[in-house]
Amino acid sequence: MAEPKRIRVLIGKSGLDGHDRGVKIVARALAEAGLEVVYTGLHQTPERIAEAALQEDVAGVGLSILSGAHLTIFKRVRELLDASGLKRVVLFGGGIIPSEDIAELGRLGVDRIFGPGTPTAEIVEYVRARLGAGPGR
Repeated sequence: MAEPKRIRVLIGKSGLDGHDRGVKIVARALAEAGLEVVYTGLHQTPERIAEAALQEDVAGVGLSILSGAHLTIFKRVRELLDASGLKRVVLFGGGIIPSEDIAELGRLGVDRIFGPGTPTAEIVEYVRARLGAGPGR
C-alpha cells in the first residue's frame, strides 16, 4: 500500500517587514508535525510567492504580515494564485492584523487569520484539518 502524500504548505513573508521570528516558529512547528514546509524567506513579492506555490505544488500558502499592508498583499497573492490555476490552494496567514480587517480578508479569499500568541498546535491542527487531503484533493 502506498504511503499517503504529505501535506505541502508554503510559508512566506511578503513586503518590507523584516521581523521573521514568528513565521520561522510556525514553519518549524508545521515541519515537526510532519508536514512538508517550503519557507520562502523575507521580502518576497506576491509574484514570487504565487510562483513558488505553483512550482512547489502546495495545498496551502500561509503568509505572515506585520507591516500593515495585509489587505493589499493578501489580495494580490490570491489574485495571482487564481490566475495561475491555483484556486484550490488555501490562503491563510497571521501577524498584526486589525480585527476589523479580518472579514474583508475573508471576502478577498483568505481562509483564516491567526493573531499574535496563537498556539502553534492550533495552527498545526487547522492546517491538518483544512489541507489534510493534500494537493489535487
